[in-house]
Order: sequence, then C-alpha cells, then structure tokens
Amino acid sequence: MAVFLRKMLGIGNLPDDMAAQVEAEGLIHLAEFVPVTFRFSGHVPGKTAKGNIRSYVGSLALTNQRVLGTLSSVPKKAGRAVDHQWTDAAGSMVMATLDEGGLTLDVPDISVVEPTFSGSLSLHYKTPLPEEVLIRVPQRSFAFDVPPKFVYSACGVPRT
Repeated sequence: MAVFLRKMLGIGNLPDDMAAQVEAEGLIHLAEFVPVTFRFSGHVPGKTAKGNIRSYVGSLALTNQRVLGTLSSVPKKAGRAVDHQWTDAAGSMVMATLDEGGLTLDVPDISVVEPTFSGSLSLHYKTPLPEEVLIRVPQRSFAFDVPPKFVYSACGVPRT
C-alpha cells in the first residue's frame, strides 16, 4: 500500500525541472521510486544514534554529464543527495560506488564534514544497474565533498 500511495502522490519521482535537465544531458539511466536505505551511527548536534536504519524513497539519474540522486518525502519536492558531474575534481568526504545493486554513498567518518560530528552514515539506492548501463558511465566510483547540511538533512535534523 505504501508504494502505491507514494507513486500516486509522486513521492520519489524526479521533479519536472530536474527531469528536463537530465533528459537534455543525454540520459543513460533513470530510476524513480527507488527504495533508499539510510544507515547512521554517531552524533550530530540534535541527533545521537546507534545503528539507526531508515527507509527513504528517491530517484537516480545517470547521464553523459553527471549522476543525480534525490530523496523525497513530500510530493513534487526532492532534495539532492548527490549531484556529481563526471568532470568534477575528486573530493574526499563521500565515497560513491555504482554497481549492479545500485548506488551507495558512504561517509565512513562524518567528522571530516564537520569536526563536531562523529560516526558514520550511508545511503544505498537499491535499483538494479545492468552491465549495459555501467559500461556507459565514465566512473563506477568517485568521491565528492558536501556541506554539513548534507549530514543534517540525511539524519532528519532541522537546520535554520
């Protein structure tokens, strides 16, 4: 019932403006209403958890120019968890891996994002990526940097 309701309300689809952008970039793969598993252990101001596991829903787009992963909790709105251009310089905070099981974003030590944070977090976009898709992407693993807002948003801690 929950999946049907999310699809009916459009929670987990790529918003129209983002869909138009990825289409114009040469779409390789698009998956919407993707289950996303969030794992967090550690501390950020406003949240402490040991082995917290939560489910989200989002979308994953692979284009000739970038990888775009979103998370949704309300209709027609989506936050970007990853928006990485294939030509961007390598970062060091978030390790990303594309494989047959989807996309995994891993921050093994969130103190690199903000020294007052401790612990680790990960997001796993569970969608099959066939070999035909994987051979078309320029990178199967990459790293990028994020602001502290990324951690707060993923952990569900409101920031002003």
